[in-house]
Amino acid sequence: MAWSTELLGFCAGLLISVATAPVGVSGAVFLLPVQVSILGVPSPAVTPTNLLFNVVAGPGALLWYGRTGRLGGPLTRLLIAGTVPGVVVGAVIRVFAVPGPQVFRLFVAALLLPMGLWLCARTLRAARSRGSETQPSPRATTMLALAVGVVGGIYGIGGGSLLGPILVGRGVPVATVAPAALASTFVTSIVGAVTYALLSLTATGDIAPDWLLGLACGAGGLVGGYLGARFQPYLPETTLRLLLGALAASVGALYAVQVLH
Repeated sequence: MAWSTELLGFCAGLLISVATAPVGVSGAVFLLPVQVSILGVPSPAVTPTNLLFNVVAGPGALLWYGRTGRLGGPLTRLLIAGTVPGVVVGAVIRVFAVPGPQVFRLFVAALLLPMGLWLCARTLRAARSRGSETQPSPRATTMLALAVGVVGGIYGIGGGSLLGPILVGRGVPVATVAPAALASTFVTSIVGAVTYALLSLTATGDIAPDWLLGLACGAGGLVGGYLGARFQPYLPETTLRLLLGALAASVGALYAVQVLH
């Protein structure tokens, strides 16, 4: 692969992670369309490549959260307990049931468009509705993590990118959600990447990750994640959530248009 493509992947991982790490999102949810549409990673290899990005980029933000004493805790354990088995199921579904690029684009559109609109709506209503929100129980949190892990295994985002906005929308503080969601994404992505590597030995097609590109994007995410986590106390949370929601909705709408045409 040309060095210019790897450099572009590094820059994309860096910029995306700086913006997403403060709210507990690894950035893979926004990196995947870049890999598909700009970097030309084939399907379904794009999914394990995205998981590889999470594995390399994750320690950046986790290092800062660990230094500030915010890493670990019961929420982290609940999320990992659900997302790890979920991502294995999702990987199997991705390889054997959802291999086509057209179906994959439809899935991306159906996932990102409503999630982005929901995140924007929850952010705008947060001021008046926060007092009435009820945080999910431990069992409900684990079941949610299991479902999101399946989706993350199909999509290549590890699961934390979805759990973060969902839990924050249910009233869990961002300071609690961010390190837990990133830790869950990191552990789940390791399991998911290994699962895809094993599946590539028994199935045909582009299943194994694009190692060079995944490492390049991950290196950018490693730096960006550390910077984003470090800047979290100084960033306007409401504006950042709205930005993430608008970006997710825009990417979903773009894929919806591609499917229709």
